Amino acid sequence: MQKIKPLDHLILILGALFLIAPVVLAVMSSTHSAVWIHTNGIALLPGTDAYATYKKVLTARGGFTGDVTGARMILNSMIMGIGFAVGKIVLSMMAAYALVYFRFRLATLFFWMIFTTLLLPLEVRIMPSYQVMSELHLLNTYTGLIVPLLASATGTFYFRQFFKSVPDELLEAARIDGAGPVKFFFDILVPLSRTMMAAIFIIMFVYGWNQYLWPILMTTDEHFYTLMRGIKSILQVWVGSQIPDYNEAFALAVLAMIPPVFVVVVFQRMFIKGLTESDK
Repeated sequence: MQKIKPLDHLILILGALFLIAPVVLAVMSSTHSAVWIHTNGIALLPGTDAYATYKKVLTARGGFTGDVTGARMILNSMIMGIGFAVGKIVLSMMAAYALVYFRFRLATLFFWMIFTTLLLPLEVRIMPSYQVMSELHLLNTYTGLIVPLLASATGTFYFRQFFKSVPDELLEAARIDGAGPVKFFFDILVPLSRTMMAAIFIIMFVYGWNQYLWPILMTTDEHFYTLMRGIKSILQVWVGSQIPDYNEAFALAVLAMIPPVFVVVVFQRMFIKGLTESDK
């Protein structure tokens, strides 16, 4: 039996406390008023304004138009997160399926061409993407926010590796049973890929949820503002004697953490299994 090492546990506990501390400070500070935070700094203990603050950030209308709420921004971020995750999974599975099971020339070359797009971050291609969306009149639309970023070399790579681990006997058995490419994909590969799909869903949902630069460029209508942009807009307010609503920014930051954490907790086992399982 392996002996428990107190030092290892101490290091893990200190690391966990180091990561949890900012979250606790944000939660505590969100329960105080903006004036209290401006005067006393970040709070270590809870205040008495929690209900009023969270109710205001979720339901109170604000912004330049006076017609946008925190709940609306959460909805926009949720649509982006789910749209990114589902769209990237679908395209990645289709691309990987073609690369693995359709024996065409230069398939390996096409894969590496897809894979090298990882060297091109969003910042490199953001202006051409914006110009295309502008010419297609897709600014201030969910389509313009989601579709240009759906291609995923990461997802294609993971699904390709997973499909290559599927025994060839399954393909031969499907052919004997008269299953065509479409039936083989939906009836065999998709059910086998559930753990991998869950792993990719987590990665891509968090990626879409945390998008900040692309929504800033694509949206001028406040009805399409995401939660990340809402937090930034609150902290940019400083007019005369008016101070930023620090408590509301902290409250939105706390709310912004909940969906990604929920997704990770729900799909945690499938996430680990999907990234580590290779023997099928």
